[in-house]
Amino acid sequence: MRLTRAGEYAVRCALYLAYQGEGVTTSRREIARVMDIPNQFLSKIAPQLAKAQIIEIIQGAKGGYRLIISPDKLTMLDVVEAVIGEIFLNDCVIRPETCQRAPACSAHQVWEKARNQLRNTLRQTSFKQMLEVESCSSEELKRPR
Repeated sequence: MRLTRAGEYAVRCALYLAYQGEGVTTSRREIARVMDIPNQFLSKIAPQLAKAQIIEIIQGAKGGYRLIISPDKLTMLDVVEAVIGEIFLNDCVIRPETCQRAPACSAHQVWEKARNQLRNTLRQTSFKQMLEVESCSSEELKRPR
C-alpha cells in the first residue's frame, strides 16, 4: 500500500500551517513553494481539508489558508483521511459482504489487524509532535518567506 500524492501533499500543507501557528493565514503560493506541492494540486486538496474543518480558506488579496485546529489536537489520520477517505487495505475489510469467506478467513483477520495498527499509529501522531522532531521538513519550514 502506498499513500496517495493527495494524502502526502495534505500532510505537507498541514505541517506547514501547523508551523505557522493556529489561525495564521498563509498564502497558497507560499505553502506550495516551500513544501514542494504543485500549486494546482494544492488548490484541489485544500477544499477537502476545509470541508473536514482542518483549515479555513480565506479569499481575497490577503487570503490563503489557515489552520483552525490546534496542532496538538490535529492528527495525521485526520489529514490523510480528509483527502483520501477512510484507510483500508483490502475490500473485504471495508465491505465484508463482498466476500463470503470474510468471517472465517485468516487473511481477512490479518488485513483488519494491519489496517487498525496503521490507523492507530496515524491517530496517535499529532502535528505538534511532528514539529518537535527534526524531520525532512525542518529546513523547508525555516526557509525565509
